[in-house]
Amino acid sequence: MGRPRRNLSARQRVSRSALPGATRGFVWGPVIGFGLVSLAADVVSDGARPLAGPLLAQLGASALLVGLVTGGAEAAAQGLRLVFGPWADRTRRYWTFTLAGYALTAVCVPLLAVAPWAGGSGLVLAAALIIGDRVGKAVRSPAKTVLLAAVARPVGRGRGFAVHKSLDLAGALLGPVLVWAVLAASGNLSAAFAVLAVPAGAAMLLLFWLRRQVADAGAGRPAPEEEGGGRQAAVEPPSPGAAGRPASLFTRSFALFAVAAFFWSAGLVAFGVISYHLTTAAAVPVAVVPLLYAGAMAAAALGALATGVLYDRSGAWVLLALPLLIAAVPVLALAPAAGVVFSGVLVWGTALGIQDSTVKALVADLVPEPRQGTAYGVFAAFEGAGALAGGALYGALYDTRPLLIAAVAVLQLLAFVVLVAALRSPRSPRSPRRQL
Repeated sequence: MGRPRRNLSARQRVSRSALPGATRGFVWGPVIGFGLVSLAADVVSDGARPLAGPLLAQLGASALLVGLVTGGAEAAAQGLRLVFGPWADRTRRYWTFTLAGYALTAVCVPLLAVAPWAGGSGLVLAAALIIGDRVGKAVRSPAKTVLLAAVARPVGRGRGFAVHKSLDLAGALLGPVLVWAVLAASGNLSAAFAVLAVPAGAAMLLLFWLRRQVADAGAGRPAPEEEGGGRQAAVEPPSPGAAGRPASLFTRSFALFAVAAFFWSAGLVAFGVISYHLTTAAAVPVAVVPLLYAGAMAAAALGALATGVLYDRSGAWVLLALPLLIAAVPVLALAPAAGVVFSGVLVWGTALGIQDSTVKALVADLVPEPRQGTAYGVFAAFEGAGALAGGALYGALYDTRPLLIAAVAVLQLLAFVVLVAALRSPRSPRSPRRQL
């Protein structure tokens, strides 16, 4: 008689898929899958983002209203994670939040094509859809990152997040190029938004396919391969804290890391300020700005890959480069000479790539798994508060450039000091092999 089939736990399935050889690519599959979904979704979201202002202006919005809508959208993308992260942790419905968030973007962005044809309500519709896209980001981001952190562990979270972010940023690069090409050919904003329905549909198809390959974290149900099905990988369900109590979130290392994130986010200028400077002070044609943004996304991908590999090899100390890069951004990106500004755009993109990839890998290593969704929500709130403060800082001091540069340097010195304190904490991973 044949040997009886042994049911495997989620932990054992992940462990098996981490074996060398043929199964190595098998483990990379879910990471690449999440990356391709993000690539398609970012073609949609980042393709539309440079056009939000021109669309609102075409519909009759004032500069103040454009600022309120786009600023409110970004605030929602960060701040609402503080709601949806804990909610995902409580319900353990990580896939539900992931699917709902991506669906919001896939629906809202292409529908912007109809706003110019909606008459007097077009401005209200466009504002609601622009904010809806960023709300979708808040809904999906903590839950998706928990899933990604789990499937990336066997290959190294630094590498996993870096590869994912590189694919994500490839979409952020392709999106502006796509809408630029459509605008160049048609001169029609509605056509540029409408064409984004194609990558939106591709993102949702990929996501539903991936849903069949990766089990929901902590769903409390057997995986299909235990019932004869064929899922390729399963997210390891979170383990509770001692004596069944929820694991603690606010460790000293996580709290310090979040404070450091506030300081570096307050110094990382929004690209809107850089693009304003490019077109007003550096005499760069408006049509060139989307291509410069695409170049920044390419730099972000390279920065994410490089620091991700170094994170897994040498530990979290690689993140000390982040405040140093951010301190250089206002010096270069707000210079009067266009060539210097271009180099500043690349430095800005590199810093953004590190912030959106390797930083998230460290959050996953600092926080117990049952609280990761909450942690990403809390961490995003610190980053969002810093970005809001930074926007006010850059707006107030833009005309006094030396004072602005000094203020950003002080913020990054504070970020550097607090980050060192966070990395010296006992729970901070100093090597790629240490598991928390």
